[in-house]
Amino acid sequence: MPDGLPGDVREELPEEPPENVTGPADSWWSDAVVYQIYPRSFADSNADGIGDLRGVIERLDHLSRLGVDVLWLSPVYPSPHDDNGYDISDYQDIDPLFGTLADFDRLLAAVHERGMKLVMDLVVNHTSDEHPWFTASRDGGPGGPQRDWYIWRPPREGREPGTPGAEPNNWGSFFSGPAWTYDEAGGEYYLHLFSRKQPDLNWDNPEVRQAVYAMMRWWLDRGVDGFRMDVINLISKTPGLPDGPVHEGGRYGDGSAHYVCGPRIHDHLAEMHREVFAGRPRRLLTVGEMPGVTVEETRLFTDPARREVDMVFQFEHVGLDQGPGGKFDVRPLRLTDLKASLGRWQTGLGERGWNSLYFSNHDQPRVVSRFGDDSPAHRDRSAKLLATVLHLHRGTPYVYQGEELGMANAPFASIGDFRDIESLNHHRDQLALGIDEEQILAGLRARGRDNARTPMQWDATEHAGFTAGTPWIAVNPDHEHVNAEAQLTDPDSVFHHYRRLIELRHTEPAVTHGDFHMLHPDHEQLYAFTRHDRERGVELLVLANFGGTGLAVGLPDGWEAAETLLANVPAPAPLTNPYTLRPWEARVHRRRVTG
Repeated sequence: MPDGLPGDVREELPEEPPENVTGPADSWWSDAVVYQIYPRSFADSNADGIGDLRGVIERLDHLSRLGVDVLWLSPVYPSPHDDNGYDISDYQDIDPLFGTLADFDRLLAAVHERGMKLVMDLVVNHTSDEHPWFTASRDGGPGGPQRDWYIWRPPREGREPGTPGAEPNNWGSFFSGPAWTYDEAGGEYYLHLFSRKQPDLNWDNPEVRQAVYAMMRWWLDRGVDGFRMDVINLISKTPGLPDGPVHEGGRYGDGSAHYVCGPRIHDHLAEMHREVFAGRPRRLLTVGEMPGVTVEETRLFTDPARREVDMVFQFEHVGLDQGPGGKFDVRPLRLTDLKASLGRWQTGLGERGWNSLYFSNHDQPRVVSRFGDDSPAHRDRSAKLLATVLHLHRGTPYVYQGEELGMANAPFASIGDFRDIESLNHHRDQLALGIDEEQILAGLRARGRDNARTPMQWDATEHAGFTAGTPWIAVNPDHEHVNAEAQLTDPDSVFHHYRRLIELRHTEPAVTHGDFHMLHPDHEQLYAFTRHDRERGVELLVLANFGGTGLAVGLPDGWEAAETLLANVPAPAPLTNPYTLRPWEARVHRRRVTG
């Protein structure tokens, strides 16, 4: 496509930005970058087709070259793996699939030797139904000593136990079907917001909370550097567990008003801080994954004076391309919606809050396929653009494994290629409703979590250097030309662009401390903003063309002579006024200012 664009699409950047975010960012993690490892798919050391801890150790130098500061390790605890490890049956051991506690200790030491930190995934909204806590709760029956460690309720009055409609309320599960499973032996239902093999803990029981805190202290004493807390804002439920509204076309009630940021959530997190983190000499990190959280609630959760969590994962921006039918009801992203969302979070958290910056993780499809262009013509450049935009916002960036290579969604041909319980349940339930299978598969291919879980692409060999055996899920066939080995030797690769972005965050204080100003919020192709470090007299300008055609941009006064810090195109030309951004071009500029 041509680089230029007719003059009728030229947009003038405003001289004075409309919004301002200020505030100190003095914590150690404010200029850090976190890298998420999904161990099952990262590196396999023993040829069983499943990644493991020794495989992670063997690949740590890759992360050192990238320059990241913190590793977030998805669950490696013992588990039946109904939800790939997020159903934990023992919080204080390592699943033999991944290795041993000795292997974990060696990994932790190797991470620390390289000057990095390691954060564990903490999953305490629910356990596995094979956890001893749950088996004691179930087998003891109503009135048993550990019955109220979980949420049990009798059937609805007048309904036949175990039949549809007899559930204690009408809530639906995130993984399809009702949020309740009937236990015939005890004559009651237990709540599970996710899989039936993931029963929810009863956080109103102080014995449960103390058991969780003791486990967390055990890991911190072992040397881990903090926790990413899975769906932590769901742990407090409204007393009485009322029915939720049934939305148009839905089969079950939406109970989120009764468990998202429930009535005691702030009490629980403040208590957790006092019981687990307060007074520890080491610098730790606490990150709360919080679906449905608002800007206003996040200001409370992340206000340092309240001592709850350091930052949260919010979901607003990763729901913008979903229709009323949910995540598999795919809609095109409008760039103005993305800017409005991210800009609101930048502005809204102000001085007392902090953003987690992410496009990708183990639950999201690959961002270059989702928000970029994964065609051969634009894949690398759009992957670099997405990274540039994200990392230059105010907050702590997260890189999901393979994102630094521009890994894309996988070409799943049939339901037999999928492994994720969410996708498999959705496929089953939609087929039962008479939905066309190709329509179902189209949604799964675009948004299924397995896109993020295909093996890490280390080289061009048969299984991408991930395993010498048969991988648990197929490797993306594009690994022959998208892999770490090839990118390490190419200075213009996606990998080296990420490395330069991380270095910029470490060396330019304006990236951490600067005010954020969104420019042209109503433009559907241009993403532009400034970061102004008033204390140091430095201002950064970020320009990004979210499209496959060129875009002419008029500059405010004073930017023509600005220094080019970073660009995703070879031999970037000096800024002119106007300047024509090439397809998917992104640039970062710096100038000295006064006042």
